[in-house]
Amino acid sequence: MLFSSIPGLQETKEKLIQAINNNHLAHALLFHGPEGAANLKMALALATYVNCENKGDQDACGTCSSCQKMAKLIHPDLNFTFPVPGSLVKEDDDGNSKKTDILAPWRDFVLNKPYGNLQDWIYHNGFEKKQLNISKAAAKKIIQTVSLKSFEGGYKTILVWMPELMHTAAANALLKVLEEPPEKTLFLMVAHQPEQLLTTILSRTQKVLVRAFTDDEIKDHIISEGLSSREAALQIAPLANGNMREAYRLADQVVDENTAKFRDWMRICFTLDINNIMSWSDNFQTIDKEGQKALFLTGLNILRESLLKRSQLENLMRTAPSDREFIENFSLNAMTEDKIMSIYQLLNTAHYHLERNANAKILFADLSFDMAKVLRRKEPA
Repeated sequence: MLFSSIPGLQETKEKLIQAINNNHLAHALLFHGPEGAANLKMALALATYVNCENKGDQDACGTCSSCQKMAKLIHPDLNFTFPVPGSLVKEDDDGNSKKTDILAPWRDFVLNKPYGNLQDWIYHNGFEKKQLNISKAAAKKIIQTVSLKSFEGGYKTILVWMPELMHTAAANALLKVLEEPPEKTLFLMVAHQPEQLLTTILSRTQKVLVRAFTDDEIKDHIISEGLSSREAALQIAPLANGNMREAYRLADQVVDENTAKFRDWMRICFTLDINNIMSWSDNFQTIDKEGQKALFLTGLNILRESLLKRSQLENLMRTAPSDREFIENFSLNAMTEDKIMSIYQLLNTAHYHLERNANAKILFADLSFDMAKVLRRKEPA
């Protein structure tokens, strides 16, 4: 995995490469940032770069034997530790870890969903209703691995994904090796919530903050990857709000249609067309969950843009020009600031309950009637 495969974030890439060139690279790095950031990809790009046989000034070559193995995540000196259900990790009579081999699904997950979160990993493997963690047995395996010489003479890399889920006993077992690792050993921890880590772990790592993506970085990336048309990308980028995972998910939906859907939905709520509301509720239930969430996110974005329009802050608006006319009419002619905020709260609450598997049909119908009350509310003169 190369630095060039990560959109933007040039300042972080340059900082890491400079540390390598100046021989100031810490032996334990903690990559952290918001969900949907390039934490994992940045760590893998660094692991590729340090062992590249023909590294350049800004990236690994991508063609040498080491880079080709890294691209497939099969380099013998690249080792992974990640949360799994306790039932998959057992110890033999000597206390050694006997973990079911799930490296193949892990590699598939990383290569196809590099911006995925823990929930994606759970669904990827059918681990629902199971508690995942990084066990003490996994920590023992790490210690055993770093005690061995590297296979190809370069850096031996231990990548720990989601160390927040490391069992306390596992974290304590790693303290010594994190503080005094063997020569040319590199620990890369990839976290979304570093505040959940033990202070003793945090103190032994150098933090690398991987910021969220900008709208332009998301837009340009999903267009260049062929995931979206330019018109759809202009809508997806602000909705994703710096989260590339969300951008990928939205690119799978027909985002172009959601603004029109939200507009028509507001109209039937305002007219209190009960038959139409119930028909829409039936249709809403047939959409997959990600599509349902995408409609709510579109609505939340339109309401945000409406507030900016009313406040004469058009320079901060992020909506595609093709949608500006509807937003202008919606914000200035049909709404007040109080109504916008009321509907925003209703949508945000509905999104929360949808995430927690509320009945989609009942949720949508109830939300529609609540929004109708707000839209038809008489405001004081």
